[in-house]
Amino acid sequence: MTAYNKVALAGATGLMGTPILEHLLQNNFDVTVLTREDSKATFPDSVKVQRVDYSSKESLVSALQGQDAVVSALTHLSIATSEALLIDAAVEAGVKRFIPSEFASDATNPKAASFPLYTPKIASIKRLEAAAKTNPNFTYTSVITGPLLGWVVTQAFINPTDKTAKLYDGGDRVFSVVMRATIGKAVAAVLSHPEDTKNRAVKVHDATSTLRKLLAAVQKAVGEDGWTVSTPSVEEALAGAWAGVKAGRFDFPTIFGFIVAASQGEGYGGELENVDNELLGISVKTDEELQALVEKIVVGADRTGW
Repeated sequence: MTAYNKVALAGATGLMGTPILEHLLQNNFDVTVLTREDSKATFPDSVKVQRVDYSSKESLVSALQGQDAVVSALTHLSIATSEALLIDAAVEAGVKRFIPSEFASDATNPKAASFPLYTPKIASIKRLEAAAKTNPNFTYTSVITGPLLGWVVTQAFINPTDKTAKLYDGGDRVFSVVMRATIGKAVAAVLSHPEDTKNRAVKVHDATSTLRKLLAAVQKAVGEDGWTVSTPSVEEALAGAWAGVKAGRFDFPTIFGFIVAASQGEGYGGELENVDNELLGISVKTDEELQALVEKIVVGADRTGW
């Protein structure tokens, strides 16, 4: 199986799509960006742009003709409304590889898979598995990464601006973290290693750490004085999330409890095992390198890189 060349990217302007596009171009893929018909986004001259109606299979099939691979970087809400049709269109158009919008904690973990947060992602994987079984020339790869390091140390669990931190269950549970750039590298590497990555999930991270260690790294960068640190319970956060969903809420404060459990809960797969870093040519960061990344995120001139 030869490496792919022509790649269509959906969601190219989003949080995940931006680094994916950057690394596809750096690795000399022939990239076509799928944009909504009313999009005002602009792209480098080397990028082809196809305006599509994500609610029309006919529009998507036409746009995907001749493409070797499709990478979906759709947002969580768009996965539920658009990714199924994008998968079906890719199959009909003769696309050889589909990478769904995964790029998060491990939804292959049975405990985490029960969370409604991951229902759209799991539905996409089941659809891809079924398509691969009935279409021998169609394959897929999902990319599992754990949460974004920058989000963890600036918003989700640690806030260096307000000097607050929530160390769930004491903050000593090991979990995986990733940079957005690494997600871009991983996607490009998957498409360069089609045989080794076909019809399975690949797992990649930048490092493993704990909330307590990451807090120490942030404090080393911004100072230790004036912090308010709490140690809430993972199970209480999870119980609150379930209660909110049962009450009909699905806003971010509600679903955050599922995110907490997926990364910080015991047995939910927060620490990725059997990672594919070596296959994909992505090094795991040392403690010193992780400290440097944290410092760049919280005090660096460019904080958008995470």
